[in-house]
Amino acid sequence: MNRILLKLLISFWKVVLLFPRAVHKKLGLILGYLFYKSNLKRNKFSKKNIDLCLKRLDKEKKEKVYKSNILLSGTIPFDTGVAWFWSDKRINKRISYKISGLEKLIEEQNNNNGVLLFFKHSLHLELDARLLGMNADVYGVERVHNSNSFDSIQNSGRLKSLKGACDRNNPLKFIRWLKKGKTVLYATDQDYGMGQSDMIDFFGNPAATISAPLKIIKSTLCKTYFLNSFIKNDKYILEIEEINCDSSSEINFSTDLNNYMADKIQAHPHEYLWQHRRFKSTLGKDKFYG
Repeated sequence: MNRILLKLLISFWKVVLLFPRAVHKKLGLILGYLFYKSNLKRNKFSKKNIDLCLKRLDKEKKEKVYKSNILLSGTIPFDTGVAWFWSDKRINKRISYKISGLEKLIEEQNNNNGVLLFFKHSLHLELDARLLGMNADVYGVERVHNSNSFDSIQNSGRLKSLKGACDRNNPLKFIRWLKKGKTVLYATDQDYGMGQSDMIDFFGNPAATISAPLKIIKSTLCKTYFLNSFIKNDKYILEIEEINCDSSSEINFSTDLNNYMADKIQAHPHEYLWQHRRFKSTLGKDKFYG
């Protein structure tokens, strides 16, 4: 993207973020409605994933989840902007949130125990990370953005939430963090290809699932927790829970983690990032997602 154009867009983004949160919500719904009425590829991916994964729901309920998901996706620029550009003081004043299980996480940190903190990709994950980072020291593992110009903005924004961030392809860095007793946010619910992945069921469907977590846990002796998040009555709810997945094999561990995550997603399915092609390596990028 042209640097001048990007700077103009960021400036406009920051101006819009000066509006009250009630305006953010209305603008987000308008943007979400425009997304819903548009023929976007990401809409197709979302619908395909919802139809495949939420088998318990009938056609009408799946369509309701799909529509709510696309409408809510319109709030991503506003929640992300708040996470990246607002001050802690302003967030605490304007954003209603609650974090449960925080005391246990801080206790692990005080005891110098490394924590691998798994999470799912919610539509509001950037704000989730900021809210957590305002209350506890956390580090993150991320995928570098395709645009170098935007990546610097993304990195700067995320470092308001995190004490440090590293590329997912640089595992030695976050392994050192864990060995030093740090807490590292880590997601396993995206398809990075079969090269370093196992084929593990996700919602009863084969999905490329990275195999590294159990190796990391055994090499660092870190604790494992899960960060769940959802919105209830305009309040952002973050829940931190210790998890104990079957560590007898990488496949058993990943199966337990995927099942645990699926249960959390099903509780608030419209808030999940269904737009990612989660099954592209197993069901086919073109064959399934077309």
